Amino acid sequence: MNHPTVTAGLNYLQPSALRPFSYTFAPPPGTPWESGTYEVRPMPIADARAAATPAHIEHEGFVLRDAPTAVSDFLDDAQVTAIYHREVAELALAVTGGTRAHVFDHLVRQREADRTALSFGRRATNGKTAANGRIHNDYTEDSGRRRLGMVLTDPDEAAAVRRYCIVNIWRSIRGPVLDTPLAVCDARSVMAKDLVNAEVRYPRRTGEIYLATHSPAHRWSYFSAMDRHEALVFKQYDSQLGGVSRYTPHAAFDHPDSPADAPLRESIEARCLVVFE
Repeated sequence: MNHPTVTAGLNYLQPSALRPFSYTFAPPPGTPWESGTYEVRPMPIADARAAATPAHIEHEGFVLRDAPTAVSDFLDDAQVTAIYHREVAELALAVTGGTRAHVFDHLVRQREADRTALSFGRRATNGKTAANGRIHNDYTEDSGRRRLGMVLTDPDEAAAVRRYCIVNIWRSIRGPVLDTPLAVCDARSVMAKDLVNAEVRYPRRTGEIYLATHSPAHRWSYFSAMDRHEALVFKQYDSQLGGVSRYTPHAAFDHPDSPADAPLRESIEARCLVVFE
């Protein structure tokens, strides 16, 4: 039985003078898949379903919506692109109040069959990427700014944008998530000093994300037993510098009340750039 708040381990980066990195492909010989040292900290994680006041995208940085999908098979990439991207764009606009939305990528994940210790989620299992147990935010101040020009390739169109944000839409694609749910950190509890720039190395480019060091001030939440008809929308970057949530660190975690025979978590995440006018 789930309780309104559980205590579970979350993977924080230990402070270091070195810039952390991780690879999305097999690294050069002698180079590790990732650098940095992590520590598992027990943290209270509240079930946001029991919150007295529902979370808000511009305050806590996340919101859960009932959002049934017409997609029958999330492993069918063509179907996801043709149907789900449109659904995600409509949902992002409804949540944020933006005027235009551009979905620019999606990723299917599955928990490893042996439920090995959570890592940075790059090891493929049955063609899927593993759950990411490192606390991270998908964009930094710099990479969030760069993403605008990568999505809006017309320089004049990009220059005319006054405000935009990037949101992540996370959904179960199998059934209720009992194994390895996603925890999100209240954006208001995160300080700039908690965030560390890190490289994500792709075959043809190097991206940049934030990792997080521990702070007892962090307020963590999750939504228990998220089902296929629900979508968690959370902020990953906002060009507005004040008055709104800007970053929502997140990570998969092992739920202490998860049944031993719980189905392996399977999920899809999609990223969407939202323009305000």
